[in-house]
Amino acid sequence: MPLELDIIRLPLSGARFARVMMFSRLDSAQKRYDELSRLMAQPQVVTDPNQLQKIAKERASLKDVVTAYRQYQKTSKELAELEALLADTADGDMKGFVREEVTTLQRRREDIVHQLEQSLQPKDPNDDKDAIVEIRAGTGGEEASLFAADLFRMYSRYAQNRGWQVEIVDSNQSGIRGLKEVIFEVEGKGAFSRLKYERGVHRVQRVPVTESSGRLHTSAATVVVLPEVEDIELEINPDDIKMDFFHSSGAGGQNVNKVTTAVRLTHIPTGIVAVCQDERSQIKNRMKAMAVLRARLFDVRQREQSQKIEAQRRTQVGTGDRSEKVRTYNFPQDRVTDHRINLTLHNINGILDGDLDRIIDTLSLRQEQSEETHP
Repeated sequence: MPLELDIIRLPLSGARFARVMMFSRLDSAQKRYDELSRLMAQPQVVTDPNQLQKIAKERASLKDVVTAYRQYQKTSKELAELEALLADTADGDMKGFVREEVTTLQRRREDIVHQLEQSLQPKDPNDDKDAIVEIRAGTGGEEASLFAADLFRMYSRYAQNRGWQVEIVDSNQSGIRGLKEVIFEVEGKGAFSRLKYERGVHRVQRVPVTESSGRLHTSAATVVVLPEVEDIELEINPDDIKMDFFHSSGAGGQNVNKVTTAVRLTHIPTGIVAVCQDERSQIKNRMKAMAVLRARLFDVRQREQSQKIEAQRRTQVGTGDRSEKVRTYNFPQDRVTDHRINLTLHNINGILDGDLDRIIDTLSLRQEQSEETHP
């Protein structure tokens, strides 16, 4: 069973006890990590892909905190040795040098403790997963489709900057450069933990290239971000899946139009549909469509289990109406405003080129503060 790493929330007077409990949990985490490492080397685990994947995933979830804890232990040992040396040294110059080293190590150890405290805070269990992002043009006609394409480029650049991989699952083009809809996977450590803050309605205010009178237009696009779900997390009965194959209508040359490579999966009990036609291989399209279908079904299951998750889903999907905005991109004023945190930045071209960290960092910090206030 995965180890639960959470800090007991205590009043300030119990801070010392809370730290003792934290180190108790860290000791348990280290023992569990070592146990999982031994399990991964056992023949019965190596030959069982599902069990190996489950153990490897749990081990990976503990790796960062165990590494930091071992750094703490090493620093504490070095600090104890220096403090003993300081007590035994009579030489004044040597004492001054050792005191400086002691001060440096004390600061380093406190930094590690702060890092450990942050890493043990309760977090979204989906944070370490890859993400499936869906962008759809809302109100605004062709200009909304152009804006949806801008958002796709923004997230693609952001993923590139962080070393993540982006793969298109399905897209529906509009005109030359617009996108009515695009669904894509973002693969990389912590992709969902960052991109989940992008959910909602994004609004753009600018003069479209097709506007001869120079009149300012307001358009919108919706962004949905789902965690990618693995087979072991959600079991789907193959008999509940209807599979259709058809000729791709997307880009990709003559091959995709001559060969039946596009795949449409329908989950019969719920009516949820997932389509993939971006790959030339029917097998690859089927795998990608299944990943999207699994993510959507997982989202439905979460909403059924929790009213809170249902409310969040309604917030992020919206209707695509301009009034349901989480962020506004105003070109004439070179301004991007995130309405959830009242943050305004004047760097619209940089942000649309993938410079999103300041916005996402602020949203993440605000959520952490909210969770601390309302645990």
